Amino acid sequence: MLDSISIGMAGLAGFSKGIKVIGNNTSNMNTPGFKGARLQFGNMVFAGSQSLTADASRYGAGINTYSTSLNFEAGDLRQTGANLDLAIDGLGLFVLKNLAGETRYTRAGQFEFDAKGVLVNRNDKSAVQGLDADGRLGSIDLSGLRVSAPRASSNVAFKGNLSSSATDQTVSNVNVLDAAGGNHALSLKLTSESPAKPGSWLVSVLDGSTEVGTGTILFKDGLPVAGSSEIKINYKPIGQAEMPLTLNFGTEVTSYATGNLSTLAFASQNGFQAGSLSKVSFDAAGLLSIEYSNGQTAKGKRLALARFASDEALEASGDNQFQASGSAEAQLGPAQTGGFGTLRPGYIEFSNVDLSKEFGELVIMQRGYQASSQIVSTANEMIEQLFAMRGK
Repeated sequence: MLDSISIGMAGLAGFSKGIKVIGNNTSNMNTPGFKGARLQFGNMVFAGSQSLTADASRYGAGINTYSTSLNFEAGDLRQTGANLDLAIDGLGLFVLKNLAGETRYTRAGQFEFDAKGVLVNRNDKSAVQGLDADGRLGSIDLSGLRVSAPRASSNVAFKGNLSSSATDQTVSNVNVLDAAGGNHALSLKLTSESPAKPGSWLVSVLDGSTEVGTGTILFKDGLPVAGSSEIKINYKPIGQAEMPLTLNFGTEVTSYATGNLSTLAFASQNGFQAGSLSKVSFDAAGLLSIEYSNGQTAKGKRLALARFASDEALEASGDNQFQASGSAEAQLGPAQTGGFGTLRPGYIEFSNVDLSKEFGELVIMQRGYQASSQIVSTANEMIEQLFAMRGK
């Protein structure tokens, strides 16, 4: 009967742990990246204990509890709209390096750039790991990427009609940029060389009143002649290095007779000013994409993903993170390669806890706890009756 009490107490302890695990699962049903767990039960006869008596081996000694097993099924993906919220659609875990230098893994992709420009996990500031060109792990940061350097203009395009019946034409506000991003408003003075050279125009490029270059363009039947529709000059802004400029009077320019009315005008140039960082995001392959205020873009490192040969190679370490168990080694790679999943920017993977299953398990654990309690109560009553019989 004393053994019965011990068996009942083992059941109470085991089912109490089971209820604790279910309670933890249920309380984390809305936690991003959380993976539900199940408590492993075993018959105490087969627990390998050397202290079991022959009687216990014959009739059993109750239940034993082992570690929990994690369920790595994917949870629901929910849209957040945040550029640095990421979910993995398929296999893989994000790789983190915590402040102690330990490697951790997670499915909760809630990231941000800290004050130093390093991509970190929003919860504990662990550094999110990426892969360099050689496939080596390292932090993802914005070093050298916060500003887009300016680029000097090298090509200037024009559009409109240059009246073939006019004798001269002036084009103002031809804006070009130097290597420092400074703007310079040039102007053109076009002089017809007809009738001596029909369709030929002498072009003078002016910076204020200073001529900085000249050239000739040629039209035939109102269209620019191939090889004679560009003027190349070397323009040297004050205080800046000399910059080559190509003035392009190509397919957008014509020269038909329209009296003295010309619509020739500056169309575009290919330089840009310095730009500040305006948006940071990751694409579906995990490549860092940066947008700047000047319309330019840049690419950074690619996010690293990891996976293991089996789920048993991972164990929970808290904060929705996992660590390798024992000597298990992770296979690393970028998204969309080698069996790894696709990243979903602007989404977060939520808990995979199924509330209906948890409630079903809770009923089972509760019944088991009640039954174990009844065993203890019954065994106690039997002992009391035995003492009463001995007293008589």
